[in-house]
Amino acid sequence: MSRQDKVGEAIRKEASIIIHDELKDPRLGFITITRVELTQDLRSAKIFFSVLGEEEDYRKTKEALDSALGFIRRLISQRINLRFAPEIIFREDRSTEYSIKIQKVLDEIKGQSNPGLLPVEATGPGGKERQSVHKKSRRLRKKI
Repeated sequence: MSRQDKVGEAIRKEASIIIHDELKDPRLGFITITRVELTQDLRSAKIFFSVLGEEEDYRKTKEALDSALGFIRRLISQRINLRFAPEIIFREDRSTEYSIKIQKVLDEIKGQSNPGLLPVEATGPGGKERQSVHKKSRRLRKKI
């Protein structure tokens, strides 16, 4: 693990503790700090956050974090012993919502397929019938 990764993880932990325990802003909802991206010189950090809720909740949380940016940066620099306090930028992380959306689509596709159908036999070159995929996988399981 590189120094950049270690410092990024330390910033993620400290930012999470600061936001949950020390910020008393009513605009902050259920927020999770997902990851931190640091530049190689450790001078700039993008802190990605995820919020449980709608678009309005993301907007309010972003405003609250931006207004407390100096406070968060000062506390992080006090708690993590670095030569320079990194510049902090908060960014939304919507990857969780995206993965939930993909899972729903996959579940719909799975629900549309009919599990009662048997595999279709295919004919190979020369008119010979090939075994179905189901029979092949059963034969492979026996070998293992």
